[in-house]
Amino acid sequence: MYSLIMTQTIILGYIRVSTDKQTDSGAGLEGQRSYLKAEATHRGALLEIISEVEATSGKSTKKRPALMEALDRLDKGEAHALAVSKLDRLSRSVADFLMILERSRKGKWALIIGDLSLDTSTPMGEAMATISATFAQLERRRIGERTKEALAVKKAEGVILGSPRTMSADIRARILSEVEAGKGYREIVRLLNEEAIPPTRGNQWHASTIRQVHLSSVA
Repeated sequence: MYSLIMTQTIILGYIRVSTDKQTDSGAGLEGQRSYLKAEATHRGALLEIISEVEATSGKSTKKRPALMEALDRLDKGEAHALAVSKLDRLSRSVADFLMILERSRKGKWALIIGDLSLDTSTPMGEAMATISATFAQLERRRIGERTKEALAVKKAEGVILGSPRTMSADIRARILSEVEAGKGYREIVRLLNEEAIPPTRGNQWHASTIRQVHLSSVA
C-alpha cells in the first residue's frame, strides 16, 4: 500500500450527515470537516473533502453516490487514502465495510478512521478495523433487541405505546367547566367515556389525565 508519509499524499475526506439532528453534534458536517483538516495537516497531505447530505440513514453504500464516486477515484489511483471521522460515517454494515476494505487492498489505498484511531495502511490497522466494525454492528443489534424487549414488557403491562393525541381546546374547556361545577375527577371520567369523547391516549379517559388538566390550569 501507499505510505501516508510520502510527499503529495492525497486524502479524500468523506463527510456525511443523515439527519438534521446530527448537524448539531460531533457527527455534524463541521465536526467531521474539522477532524479531516487536522488529520491532513498532521500527515502533511493534500485534502479533498467529499460531502454527502442524506434524508435517509444511508445504511447501504449503494445509496450514497458521493461515496461510490470517491471509491472509484481511489481505485483509479487518483488519491492515496479515504478518511472519515467516525466508522459509522463510512458504513453501518459489516458487509459493506468489508467490501470497502477489500477494495482498498486491491487498489492499494488506505482507510483512515478517526474515532478508532485506525489506519489500514498497516497490517495491524487493517485487522483492528475489521474487528471494530464487527463489534459495532453487534452492539447495534443488541441495542435493537433490548429496545424491542422493553417495548414488549410495557405493552404487556398495558402501557399504550406511541405518541398521544393532542387535546383540543374544547375538550380542555369542558373538563375545566366540570371541575368548576364541583364534579370529581372520576365522575368527569365517567361522563367523557359515556359520551365517547376521544381520549388523549388509549381508548378510555383516566382520572390522572383530568387531574393533570386541572392542575395545569391553576399552575
